Amino acid sequence: MPSPVELVQAIYPASMRPSLAIYLGRIMPAPLVNRLLSSLSPEVRQSLERKLVSVPLPIRTPIYEPGREPKYSYFITSGIASVVTEMDEGSVVEVGLLGREAVPGSLLMLGAQQGGNRCFMQVGGTGLRIGFSDLVQEFRRSPEVHARILQQVQYEAFTLTQLSACNRLHEVEERLARWILMVSDRISDDVLPITHEFLGQMLGTRRSTVSMSAAVLQRAGFIEYQYGQIRILDRPLLESAACQCYPMMKRLHSDLYADAVSLV
Repeated sequence: MPSPVELVQAIYPASMRPSLAIYLGRIMPAPLVNRLLSSLSPEVRQSLERKLVSVPLPIRTPIYEPGREPKYSYFITSGIASVVTEMDEGSVVEVGLLGREAVPGSLLMLGAQQGGNRCFMQVGGTGLRIGFSDLVQEFRRSPEVHARILQQVQYEAFTLTQLSACNRLHEVEERLARWILMVSDRISDDVLPITHEFLGQMLGTRRSTVSMSAAVLQRAGFIEYQYGQIRILDRPLLESAACQCYPMMKRLHSDLYADAVSLV
């Protein structure tokens, strides 16, 4: 029997799928592979796979909350998880963006508290769930898992540093272009199911400011925006409009686990 997504793909034209995907709280799936898992040797990967359960991760699914040890960890196989910092007055800014290269919350495995950070699914997708205590046990037992998790911690630290500087120094249009490209890279799609309100939260600016910046990029022919959806029309031009953080972040992303033989 075909899956719901296969039925959608068979019945609806491609132009209609993003809107329906938003309604379903998910995106059309990229290849369901996690880069961290695929970078492990077959023996280590098989040991982990016995403890993994495939689960849907709809939009806004909480991955971890500040100051709490999570019950589960998730190897993301499609979709995007956002790490955000929340201020006391309620303002929110994104400090991390994780896709199928990651298992969010890796810092917690070092015994750290997340402070004001929380993580949730920004673009719905799928993942492989494992008990947090089981993953911590593997982290302590397996030198290979230990090394990969530490690589991800380093990657998240570099991302945090770069995004903090970006949010402070670069114009909204540059940051918006950078953000669109980063999300597109992680979901392997040029259509992003995102609203202006959500973008404003992620970029730490007002919705009206994001709307004006998106309008500038749209008039230039870089993107097409409809409510709840952004489509990249000209990637090279959009890259030229992005701040210098994008090529740096793209390189960090592509070089992650470069010392391993990956299946992705």
